[in-house]
Amino acid sequence: MDPSAVVDEIFRVFRERGHRSYGENVTEQQHALQCATFAQENGESPVIVAACLLHDFGHLVHDLGEDIADHGVDARHERVGANKLSAWFGDDVVEPVRLHAASKRYLCWKEQDYHGALSEASQKSLALQGGPMDAAEAAEFEAGAHYDDAVRVRRYDDQGKVPDMKTPDLEAFRPLLESLVRPAA
Repeated sequence: MDPSAVVDEIFRVFRERGHRSYGENVTEQQHALQCATFAQENGESPVIVAACLLHDFGHLVHDLGEDIADHGVDARHERVGANKLSAWFGDDVVEPVRLHAASKRYLCWKEQDYHGALSEASQKSLALQGGPMDAAEAAEFEAGAHYDDAVRVRRYDDQGKVPDMKTPDLEAFRPLLESLVRPAA
């Protein structure tokens, strides 16, 4: 697929499923656009902005429903999304997507006040994802090549929950995404 066709496919999924509730008084698409907008406004690199836009893509491609966490199910959306995106993007975009849930677990271990600042929905998913890391898990996480980028994506993930926030639309991010599509895609 050429870069335009890849982005067309991604945007098709957002059009079809982005209206789903994110559980934070915003839709999946609003959340993605907010995260990417915050990253862009803070001067982040294109790969971080792309990872922010795509970090919850797994929620859009699984068919388990919007309220699975309420039923005690972890869809492992970070893996589902990263696996799908790896056909089109390199590790610099994909790995922060894959690691953004682990980043939440890490930050709960690393920063004393982080857990208490999480929204109710994030605390519920944290429990399903294994709770805060322990010291051994955190050391292994910190040793990973993409851990810092994953933590940065997580920080924007935490911010992107603002009802009625005005953001650029998906098409505003098309050139950025197209520029990051792997040539072999």
